[in-house]
Amino acid sequence: MTASTATRPMPRPGILDIEAYVPGKSAAPAGTKLVKLSSNETPLGPSPKAIEAFKALAGKLELYPDGSATKLREAIGAKYGLDPARLICGSGSDELLSLVTNAYVGPGDEGVYSAYGFLVYKIAITAAGGQPVAVPEKNLTADVDALLAAVTPRTKILYLANPNNPTGTYLPFDEVKRLQAGLPPHVLLVLDAAYAEYVRRNDYASGLELVATCDNVVMTRTFSKIHGLANLRLGWMYGPAHVIDALNRIRGPFNVNGAALEAGAAAIGDDAHVGKAIDHNERWLPWLTHELARLGIEVTPSVGNFLLLHFPGADGRTAPAADAFLTARGLILRRMDAYGLPGALRLTIGDEAANRAVVAALADFMAPRHG
Repeated sequence: MTASTATRPMPRPGILDIEAYVPGKSAAPAGTKLVKLSSNETPLGPSPKAIEAFKALAGKLELYPDGSATKLREAIGAKYGLDPARLICGSGSDELLSLVTNAYVGPGDEGVYSAYGFLVYKIAITAAGGQPVAVPEKNLTADVDALLAAVTPRTKILYLANPNNPTGTYLPFDEVKRLQAGLPPHVLLVLDAAYAEYVRRNDYASGLELVATCDNVVMTRTFSKIHGLANLRLGWMYGPAHVIDALNRIRGPFNVNGAALEAGAAAIGDDAHVGKAIDHNERWLPWLTHELARLGIEVTPSVGNFLLLHFPGADGRTAPAADAFLTARGLILRRMDAYGLPGALRLTIGDEAANRAVVAALADFMAPRHG
């Protein structure tokens, strides 16, 4: 007998209205070599020191990990000059974003974010029973005045991805400070700085200074990007003591796996490996921007390790057509339909061979057609 909806457990209202997060494709047609440029993974891989730390844990898999992430928090604190007591680690920064939302947002509350901000913000707000409020951007960049205008007495949290994924744009630190100064003290400002290490602009700051001096700001970071530990799911948050205390009260007792903790502690201290990743990005980000623009593809200026490509649409040169064309050649980019950008694809900076291959393929796609 099949249970009806009246006799089986049902999620609370709103849960089944959530559009689940769908990762980028990771498969190519049979017989085609896969070149995955859809998930903003580093082409340099993880630090050799992180790999060794990971291997060293293989003989201890029967033991629970340190639920306080003491070694990793101390390593992060030493790297950035932070108090380890004001740090919390999680299974990717995604988990911490959801955790802080669950702690501060409930039914009837609002969470504010920019229109093309990370999809997890809307999911986390809705899952907590709150109302997501997407704020229009200006030139695919977060608009401080518009964000502040969207804040109401019901607003409990405001997210700012800086730099932003998927656009690659950023706000100068002065604008971030203006945003914080304009918020009511009860609104928690969440700075998502997943791509901070890639930014080379003098007017940018990840937000550590703001968190240190304000009572309503937290900042999240990740090991999934420049550190190359995406497979281990590891992130961290720096915040006021009262926020960290709240999150520690509602999280699980063994929250980050031991391999991630060991690899993360090793990776955070490997400045040479991070430097190589920065140098690689500094070489290929402008090269790809220039080469793709020459083909007639509009490229949003980016400070991350990815580019947002806008296709003209005329004569069949649409983003879906480009995606199909590239996939047939084994080149996997990210569709942007879920972000409300159906005319765009997101391209991760790959190794030299991948970067040259995607430009060559898009040159063929954009070439004049006769028929």
